Amino acid sequence: MTDENHLFPAEPNQRQIARELYRHARDLPLISPHGHVDPVLLADDVPFGDPARLFVVPDHYVTRMLASQGIPPARLGVPSVDGSEVETDGRAIWRLLAENWKLFRGTPSRLWTEKVLADVFGITKTLSGGTADDIYDELSARLAEPDYRPRALFTRFNIEVLATTESPLDELQAHAKLAADGWGGPGGRVITTFRPDNLVDPEWPGWAQRVAELGDLTGLDVGTYSGFLAALRSRRQAFIEAGATSSDHGHLTAATLDLSEADAAVLYRKALGGGADAADAEAFRAHMLVEFARMSLDDGLVMQLHPGSVRNHNTALYERHGRDTGGDIPSATDYVHALRPLLDAHGTDPRLRIVLYTLDETVFSRELAPLAGGYPSLYLGAPWWFLDSPNALRRFRESVTETAGFYNTSGFVDDTRAFCSIPARHDVARRIDAGYLAKLVAEGTLPLDEAAETIADLAYHLPKKVFRLDGPRSGDEA
Repeated sequence: MTDENHLFPAEPNQRQIARELYRHARDLPLISPHGHVDPVLLADDVPFGDPARLFVVPDHYVTRMLASQGIPPARLGVPSVDGSEVETDGRAIWRLLAENWKLFRGTPSRLWTEKVLADVFGITKTLSGGTADDIYDELSARLAEPDYRPRALFTRFNIEVLATTESPLDELQAHAKLAADGWGGPGGRVITTFRPDNLVDPEWPGWAQRVAELGDLTGLDVGTYSGFLAALRSRRQAFIEAGATSSDHGHLTAATLDLSEADAAVLYRKALGGGADAADAEAFRAHMLVEFARMSLDDGLVMQLHPGSVRNHNTALYERHGRDTGGDIPSATDYVHALRPLLDAHGTDPRLRIVLYTLDETVFSRELAPLAGGYPSLYLGAPWWFLDSPNALRRFRESVTETAGFYNTSGFVDDTRAFCSIPARHDVARRIDAGYLAKLVAEGTLPLDEAAETIADLAYHLPKKVFRLDGPRSGDEA
C-alpha cells in the first residue's frame, strides 16, 4: 500500500530509473542475518498480544521518544525491575502513543509503524487521539486471525533466513523445537547467533556467576583460562549445530589486543578473583576479540562487531527498568588503531570474515571504507540503531562507495526485535539503494544493467554470501 515513489529521488528522471531498479529487488526473499526477534515467538506460534504489546512496550525507539517528552516508561507498560507499578491496560498505552503521535514526525519510528499498519494489517488511517480506539480494535481483530500468527506472517513476509541472537548460556530450546517441528516456513529457516558479551566483560554485574554457569552447562573446568576457552568453543559448536553462521560482539570500543596465553590467563584469574580494574577489563575484552577471531578460523563463524554504545547512560531508567530499555547513547569510536592488533594477526587470512558496524558515522569514509578496502577479511555492515534511517542509509552509500565499492559491504541488516517491522525495514533499504543507484545511472557513472544487478546483490546475494548462509562455513575464499 506504500506509494510507488516513496523515498525515491524527487528529480523526475532519477525517480523513473529508481522505480525500474526497485523492481529488481522488490520481490526478492528477505535475508535477516542479524536481529533480536525472540525465537520463542516462532517456536510456540501463539497469537501476538494486544497492539500495545506488539508496537509499544518492547520498542525502545518508541518509549525513548515518549520518555524524552516526560512520559515515564512505566505508563507505557515497560516492565520494572525494581518492583514499581507499570501500566497493564493495553488500550490505555495505545491511546497514550496515539495522543502523542506528532512527536514522531520525521522519524524512522513513524515510517516503520505506518508501513507495518498499512502493509501488514491493511490499516491506512492516520494515528491520532481520535482514531486510537478504532485502530486498536482493528488491530486486535486482525491479531486474533490465524493468518496473523507468527509463522503465517513469516511465510507471508517471504523471509528466507531469520537469525536470532542468544547468549552462550542459552540452551537453545526454542531452536530445538523449531528443528523438531521441521519448521522454517516454506523455503525459510530460523537460525541462532552466538553473542558472548556477557561472558567476556568482567565489568558486567554477575560476570563470575555466569562464567560458573558456563562451566556447569558444558561440564568443563572454567577455573582456568584454557578451560574457559574450551567451554566457549563447546558452546560455539552447539550454536553451529543449531544453524548459527555468525557471532556478534557488542563491546563499548573496537579495541583488540593479542596477548600471550600466559598474560591472558593472569588477567582471567584476576577478573575471577574480583581484582580486575577498568583497564584490566578493557584489556580482557580486547584480547577476547582476537581469541574469537582465532576460533572463527577453525569453525567459520562470521564475526560481527557492534561497538560504540555507552550502555545504560540513563542510570535512573536502568535502575527502574533494566537493560535495553532506551538508555544507551552512541559514542565516538576508533577503528584504525583499535583493530590493528587483530588485523595484524589474522586480517589477511581468507578464513576470517568480520562485519563492522558503527554508531559513529564520522568514520564511514575516514576509517571504515579504507579498512574494508584494504583487508579481505573486512566487510561494512549496514547503518544500525540510531543510524538505520533513510537519510543515514543514503549518507552511508555516499560516504563509503567511492572507497570500498558495493562488494565490501554486507547488504542490509534489520537488527530489530520488532518482528512485524522486518519487511518494512528491508523495503526502506531497497528503496534507498534504488535511489542511490538511479543517481549513478543518471550521471552516467553506472550502466542501467549493472545497477540492476547491483541492487539485487545488495538486497539478497551479498548478505547470503557474506554471512555464509549458502556455502561452506570455513576455509572459503572471501
